[in-house]
Amino acid sequence: MKPPATRSIFKYFLTSAMLLLLANIIHAQEPVPVPSDTVNSIKIVSNTRNLTMKRVDDSTNLTIVAGNVKALQGNTIFYCDSAVDNSRTRIFEAWGNVRIVDGDTATISARHLIYHRDKKVAYFDGNVKLTDGKGSLTTPDLEYDMYTNIGIYKNGGRVVNQKTVLTSQEGYYYADLKDVYFKKDVFLKDPAYTITTDSLLYNTQSGDARIIAQTYIVDSSGRKIRTKEGFYNQRTGQAQFGRRSEIIDGKTRITGDVIELTDSIYRVTGNAIISDTAQGTTILGGLVFQDKRTEAVLATRKPVMIVKQDKDSIYIAADTLFTAKLTALYGARDSLTMDTLKGTKVAKLNDKDSTNRYFEAFHNVRIFNDSIQATCDSMFYSFQDSTFRLYQDPVVWANNSQITGDTIYLHTKNRKADRVEAFERSFMVNKMDHEAYNQIKSTRMDGYFVNGNIDSVRAKGYAECIYYIRDDADSSYTGINQSKCDIIDIYFQEQALHKIAFRSQVTGTIWPIRQKSPAEMRLPNFRWLEERRPKTKYELFE
Repeated sequence: MKPPATRSIFKYFLTSAMLLLLANIIHAQEPVPVPSDTVNSIKIVSNTRNLTMKRVDDSTNLTIVAGNVKALQGNTIFYCDSAVDNSRTRIFEAWGNVRIVDGDTATISARHLIYHRDKKVAYFDGNVKLTDGKGSLTTPDLEYDMYTNIGIYKNGGRVVNQKTVLTSQEGYYYADLKDVYFKKDVFLKDPAYTITTDSLLYNTQSGDARIIAQTYIVDSSGRKIRTKEGFYNQRTGQAQFGRRSEIIDGKTRITGDVIELTDSIYRVTGNAIISDTAQGTTILGGLVFQDKRTEAVLATRKPVMIVKQDKDSIYIAADTLFTAKLTALYGARDSLTMDTLKGTKVAKLNDKDSTNRYFEAFHNVRIFNDSIQATCDSMFYSFQDSTFRLYQDPVVWANNSQITGDTIYLHTKNRKADRVEAFERSFMVNKMDHEAYNQIKSTRMDGYFVNGNIDSVRAKGYAECIYYIRDDADSSYTGINQSKCDIIDIYFQEQALHKIAFRSQVTGTIWPIRQKSPAEMRLPNFRWLEERRPKTKYELFE
């Protein structure tokens, strides 16, 4: 038998062990508390009918609320008729007159909402409407991320921004940037223009429409734009189009690698082409400007102008080309005398008449068509009288004939050479063979063309000539005529010199062919400028 002290100590330890074991069993039966969610939880602020807390199982609690519900999560406010908050799935679901106010970013309304509290992603359906203070979006259903403020719809949507309406099959709305990315069957309608495309970026704040796919634009004036890249702002009127865009503005067609529009000025760069179907003209250049209001065009960087004809178009190249309306240059008067026209009377100018136009070329001017070519330093052409005015060392070639002078007027009829006038120190050279040239010089020279080919020339005022005489039988050279006369007429046949007629006070000498070499038979100021002559139209594009 144990002593009393030993029995007392043993009883103490036994009691303590039993109490500790019981405490552990009781503690194991108690549920583990779930930490409270202070960041992503939704707080019910108010309701008018009832609020029910329902425990589904050990891990699921439902908060059911109805009647003008108002709830909060951070700065986001939820309104609805009824809602259920699930503690396990962390989903807040709402029905009836659903509305979310996401701070000052956006307001969204719908009939039904599924909201993932942790991810802060909302799924709306039923007459969804999103507004950001600038524009509004309506769509059957919408996904909206509260973290990134990005909304997505994929079953058709409609954006209204003041008077602008934009529809598409899909859309991605970036609330912070006020940008909407539209995809599939995109159509924008505005009082100023319409846009049809497959993809478009639109900013509801600035009104910028950024183009990222093949796009067709028609504005209120009927102007048509085809482009694959660029932007258009209906508020400022500014636009830029890239990737070889095209604009059709009335009878004017504009094409270029990049087209910029500021106010009423087009700036076209990179293989620019401006065609005027009313005038039958086309201007090409590395850089071209057009004023839409005045219809003036300025072209630089190796510009070329093409004046269309049935089979023999005229090509003009220069360092700079400029074209505008004659009324802008001289005004619309009953009759007028233009300085550049040497007193030529011109009929009253009609602002809408197709002949109410001129163009100028500056520096290194070259002109080419199949029957006639020319060069000079500057040129003026009026569509009213169809005349090229060539200044500063002009040269005109027709087949084997060359005409020079201080100033040359080349008159055309039906877009073909009709008459040429050379003023002051006029000189005509007709090449026969190597170093053998027929030559005529005078104060003034008038040449006439038939079907675009030179037919005859009259030289008057101190006229001089050297021409080679041929035998009618075998066309061999028999002599050289060197004469002076007041008026000399030259006639051509089959584009070659046929005969020369002296009209009054003729003096001169006929040299036997063996007494003079072709090299010494030269009139004063003789020049043969074949190296300056454009040989093909393709040279003008180099």
